[in-house]
Amino acid sequence: MTAPAAETIDELVGMSMFHQAKVHAATYGGQGRFWQRPFAETRPRVASAVAPVWFTAYPASIITGQGNSVLKVLGDRKLWSALSSIGVRGIHTGPTKRSGGWKDGVFTPTVDGNFDRIGFDVDPAFGSQDEFIAISRMAAAHNSVVVDDVIPAHTGKGADFRLATMKHSTYPGLYHMVEIPEEEWEHLPEVPDGRDSVNLSATTVDYLKEKGFIVGQLQRVIFFEPGVKETDWSVTGPVAGVDGVSRRWVYLHYFKEGQPSLNWLDPTFAAQQMIIGDALHSIDHMGARIMRLDANGFLGVEKRLEGPAWSESHPLSITGNALLAGMIRKAGGFSFQELNLTVDDIAAMSKGGADLSYDFITRPAYHHALLTGDTEFLRMMLRMVHEFGIDPASLIHALQNHDELTTELVHFWTLHANDIYTFQGQTWQGRTLRTHIRETMYQKLSGPAAPYNLRFVTNGISCTTASVITAALGIDDLDEITDEDIAQIRKVHLLLCMYNAYQPGVFALSGWDLVGALPLKAEQVEHLMGDGDTRWIERGAYDLIDSDPSATRSADGMPRARSLYGSVVEQLENPDSFASQLKRLLAVRDAYGIASSRQIAIPDVVAHSLLVMVHELPDGRGTQVTALNFGPDRIEETIHLPNVRPGPVVDMIAEHVTGDLAENGDLLVALEPYQGVSLRIVGALPTL
Repeated sequence: MTAPAAETIDELVGMSMFHQAKVHAATYGGQGRFWQRPFAETRPRVASAVAPVWFTAYPASIITGQGNSVLKVLGDRKLWSALSSIGVRGIHTGPTKRSGGWKDGVFTPTVDGNFDRIGFDVDPAFGSQDEFIAISRMAAAHNSVVVDDVIPAHTGKGADFRLATMKHSTYPGLYHMVEIPEEEWEHLPEVPDGRDSVNLSATTVDYLKEKGFIVGQLQRVIFFEPGVKETDWSVTGPVAGVDGVSRRWVYLHYFKEGQPSLNWLDPTFAAQQMIIGDALHSIDHMGARIMRLDANGFLGVEKRLEGPAWSESHPLSITGNALLAGMIRKAGGFSFQELNLTVDDIAAMSKGGADLSYDFITRPAYHHALLTGDTEFLRMMLRMVHEFGIDPASLIHALQNHDELTTELVHFWTLHANDIYTFQGQTWQGRTLRTHIRETMYQKLSGPAAPYNLRFVTNGISCTTASVITAALGIDDLDEITDEDIAQIRKVHLLLCMYNAYQPGVFALSGWDLVGALPLKAEQVEHLMGDGDTRWIERGAYDLIDSDPSATRSADGMPRARSLYGSVVEQLENPDSFASQLKRLLAVRDAYGIASSRQIAIPDVVAHSLLVMVHELPDGRGTQVTALNFGPDRIEETIHLPNVRPGPVVDMIAEHVTGDLAENGDLLVALEPYQGVSLRIVGALPTL
């Protein structure tokens, strides 16, 4: 093979993130600014106070209107007037930097919704860097901040990966990639025409491990799909190096084939330089204040003598996150982790790591409560938060996001598979409890009961919040939804908002939530699901501010989803709409400081569908009780609050006194189907 031309190498180096990071790093030396803030310890309550309510966008799904970019719409004054009115204090833009790949002199599309980053520049499909900066300025004008993404676990197949496969300079040290000697190529599969790599079978991975090339199979295969992704390893075809030598590389990818995993313990420390450079670029050049650390639990992998390689709960992930999150705090920002691992891992990674964590602990549990009308599993998971020393105020309690509704329940699958739990009056091993919960959710949320929701490989179910609710209500045909159904869906949706918002921490909701989006039909996005990724059905296009009511697709080509509620602008003109009722709920939350309260009890209950959370409000404003009915029947029950000072009980939303807490701590709760209330026990006041 002929070595690549020097001008090709120079072009790739100029495009590479590693090179850009090193150039940016040269501007930071000797600045006192980096020693003005604490950085060693997490600051979750400060972070959640900065932005207690987030709107999470998905750029590919935003309808923009004629001549507008996605970023221009996200910085639109009309949108911010609406979001600010509802109570939003942070906008998570989703990944907007250049993603996908670079092949044969052209950019190739993203393979995972822009989570395969290849550059620091803004993806032209979404707009410009100036338009992103304008979002930061508009957010600041509305007392809000921008939340951006950094992806420490992998990149796309951009210039950095291409230079690594050419064995240029220290670029191979960026990745978990190993050069396979030519005499071993007979044991590697051929790469099909039109592709540059192919997934390895388990047998081949075992062989390469035995020969001492790689660490072998990992603890689990994320996105496992027979015939598509059977292991976490792929192999390239022959690639001409800068020295003219032809090489084949085996590389790790926890996720898709186009997302090669970074090596966080290589002598070059190239990955650290590149990822920290990316984070600082977002803060200093783009105006972001909070950074999402994507897939941050997968930074360490190590061979074991017996069984699969150590790839989860690895100390290198904790070390790497402390390094990255500490630098973000030094620069004046905060970070959060979207970490779907065990509760142990979430707790450990929060010690010096990300300031906030996505609430994967209770997210599947509150959906289980809705689908079954039974809150027992949800109470178990809420209590587990405390058992592992996690402050609920450090969690981001969210409705829908861009991913599937995960049912992996990793906590019960790995470290705690053999632990014993009590549930439904009997004892279960962790693994059998996990199987029971998963089967229950699959039965009620997909298949004949709800054919519009689709299984997503072994990870969970692709759906929107609205389609979780329709499944819970027994609606099996979305085309048959009536106005009466929509009113009931809206009521349940607000109940889920109350669950997430009326406890300490950050409350987050998406554009799909705001408009009440239903899933797309599979045939509408069939061209995107060839690798088994059904999540595209839940990412339908939406129009928040009537940018183009006649549009059938987003600027990125996503088909428009059916919206049950209409645009946010339209909804705010109707006091009974979802957005208007949410606005009232969040105004009460803000007025009493529920986001910064302390959770003091998750009481036992008699009614299966009842959930009660008890919080101590800040500044001596009394005790707050969130009571929610996850079922279709009316509830009337007396709960016992033994350590709460008696006094008047105020319905915080209806704004009237409902009675008094008895001297023995008894409190009567009466709830209609799918109703929630927020009660404040004021403490002793003069009697009339």
